[in-house]
Amino acid sequence: MKYYILASGSKGNCTVVTSKNTSIMIDCGITQKYLKESFGKIGLKYQDLDGVLITHSHSDHLNNTKIIKDLNVYSPFKISGLNKNHLIKPIEVFTIKDLDILAIPLSHDTDITVGYVIFDGQETLVMVTDTGYLSDKNIKIIKNANYYIIESNHDTEMLLNTMRPKYVKNCIISDYGHLSNEDCGYVLAQCINEDTKEIVLAHISQEANNTKLAYDTVIDILDKKEIDYQNIKIIAAKQFEIIEGGS
Repeated sequence: MKYYILASGSKGNCTVVTSKNTSIMIDCGITQKYLKESFGKIGLKYQDLDGVLITHSHSDHLNNTKIIKDLNVYSPFKISGLNKNHLIKPIEVFTIKDLDILAIPLSHDTDITVGYVIFDGQETLVMVTDTGYLSDKNIKIIKNANYYIIESNHDTEMLLNTMRPKYVKNCIISDYGHLSNEDCGYVLAQCINEDTKEIVLAHISQEANNTKLAYDTVIDILDKKEIDYQNIKIIAAKQFEIIEGGS
């Protein structure tokens, strides 16, 4: 399994996952111009995707339905303007060619938000962003994966010192907001094991966080919890920088 993070953050999110016979995209919160340029760089055509998975309705994850209107789109809610919108249910596995996919319910300020666990028969990838917390049930589901793309959105002190309105800050740090760097570290400490190969810290705030702080905070928590991560590649994603991973 391979993955390509094309964009990650409040200005747009898009990730591509490929297996031996299948290519899918998770979210489409970017412009068609950037999408085409990015697919050219990774050697794929977005028109050839076998499926598009949508996590939720916020514009940084679902920006322009015209891009995906003729593709097979899988989402937990109905999206207008699509020709092939397949409705999925959380905690029910669905299949796209050789990929088995499980949607897990997350806690965010939309009617419904999901993350995805993707299995190609040999390896497992977990994609979890835009959630205020992860339940114990979800922790059990995502444990022991090979690859994690997981939210490390904000540093709480930096967030509280921004000029954002108080209600926005309260929403972000609530159970319906986003995982902080500390939250991310404690989730990973419960999940990773000797089979974990790579972790990407995603959806990093450009105003209330930075890649170094996200990385250092997560590493500090893993050290405190005495988690062995020496053989795991850990990367903090920038907003518009293609990250390639997997094997």
